[in-house]
Amino acid sequence: MAQVEKRVPGTERIQTVEMRGITKRFPGVLANDKVDFDVRAGEVHALLGENGAGKSTLMKILYGMYAPDEGEILINDTHVEIHSPTDAIQYGIGMIHQHFMLVETLTVTENVALGLPSSRGLLTDLDAVSKRIRELAQVYGLQVDPNAYIWQLAVGQRQRVEIIKALYRGADLLILDEPTAVLTPQEVDEFFATIRQMVAEGHAIIFISHKLHEVLAISQRVTVLRDGKRVASRETAGCTKADLARMMVGREIRVMPEKPPAQVGDVMLELRQVQAQSDLGTAGLKGVSLQVYAGEILGLAGVSGNGQRELAQVVCGLRPITSGRVLLKNEDVTGMLPGELTKRMLAYIPEERMKDAMIQQFTVCENIILRDHNKPPYAQRGFLRHNIIGEYTDKLIQYFKVKTPSRDTQARHLSGGNIQKVVLARELSRQPRVLVAAQPTRGLDIGATEYVHNRLIEERQKGTAILLISEDLDEILALSDRIAVIYEGKIMGVVNRQEATAEQLGLLMAGVKEELTPA
Repeated sequence: MAQVEKRVPGTERIQTVEMRGITKRFPGVLANDKVDFDVRAGEVHALLGENGAGKSTLMKILYGMYAPDEGEILINDTHVEIHSPTDAIQYGIGMIHQHFMLVETLTVTENVALGLPSSRGLLTDLDAVSKRIRELAQVYGLQVDPNAYIWQLAVGQRQRVEIIKALYRGADLLILDEPTAVLTPQEVDEFFATIRQMVAEGHAIIFISHKLHEVLAISQRVTVLRDGKRVASRETAGCTKADLARMMVGREIRVMPEKPPAQVGDVMLELRQVQAQSDLGTAGLKGVSLQVYAGEILGLAGVSGNGQRELAQVVCGLRPITSGRVLLKNEDVTGMLPGELTKRMLAYIPEERMKDAMIQQFTVCENIILRDHNKPPYAQRGFLRHNIIGEYTDKLIQYFKVKTPSRDTQARHLSGGNIQKVVLARELSRQPRVLVAAQPTRGLDIGATEYVHNRLIEERQKGTAILLISEDLDEILALSDRIAVIYEGKIMGVVNRQEATAEQLGLLMAGVKEELTPA
């Protein structure tokens, strides 16, 4: 076939992009198996699938980060070869990654101009870039100050900069990878307005998300991958969340977990005017006061970076307190080390499971007994009792439905969902009184997420006091009995779940305080 000429941005706009029979193999893994996918100008085409289904691989092939083993890519019905992201950009394809690719110490204008040739030779033409940024911002509703430094911008504003970068380079097709993961509900509404304007202007959008209600709200078509294969591609109109979940997982799945009424007991965890520093030495927590009761899930909502990490680490003895007190069942445990808190039946599911919850080179067995490896019945006179450890691990593998070749498999060889199941098995099998669960489903697919949600609700029914820290507002609303909102290290308010709305919580997450009915 004839090779289409790479274009000057703004000419020969993309009308269709088609991927035919895309196959990609990695050692021991068939990531994409003869996948067909297409997207047209003026539409949002959602791409769904569980973790490991092949979504990211397919999009990295389209963006030139991987080369396919088989198959071809056509733009406007003409075969093209895309060997790098530079090629993709020259063909009019842009990608907005989940983790932004911005230099924090540079301005918006400098970030947009970075890597582009200048009309002034060796000198940057920042005035012209700034003018164009303002034009794009006006057309697409992407209001941002071209002279602001990236470090001064909120998460939603940084995302706008990434979109402006792509549009500035002439992108007609934008690949959006989990674009709403770090946005408040109000920012999501603004972002969707921008997408709709881009579609109206003739852009094509590929929208990758785990949030099924967003897929239904913004896309015209949806394609589902499972185990590297395309299992469905259809119009979004007429689909339900249950339909999409079933296509993704291959079985019926409950989108919203069943949650019996809470049987609330005594205060099990209390923070009184707690202050602590962040990793940068600034104020991470500013007088936080909270109570978590036995038999309830207290959800802590907030946009990333507003003190959630510091709060979880303070409670679990991993970060020093500069002032205030932490109490477990009325006992002052301020300043206690994690081992002492473990003895008092505090369990912790960290947000970075591979870094803080597991030792990657250790086996499933070894990770299961990390907290109690030196105690009976797992150890006697300084020696590990491998038979007892193995039998105990096998029981937990079965009970928590961990998919692993064997109990002697190293943790690094497990999927994210199964790693999280091992963490849950270790922490919950100790029958904790208080559980701190930080981002427990981050990065997990819908099947693994359903499993974790059900386990947390089971633990609540046993009378455990659960502090659920999540940046996913849907998760907070689905699981919580009460909801606290944190903003810049302060608790903006605590409300009962029945009285909470996404709009109200979104305002609190953005630092806008309203009159609330206290919970």
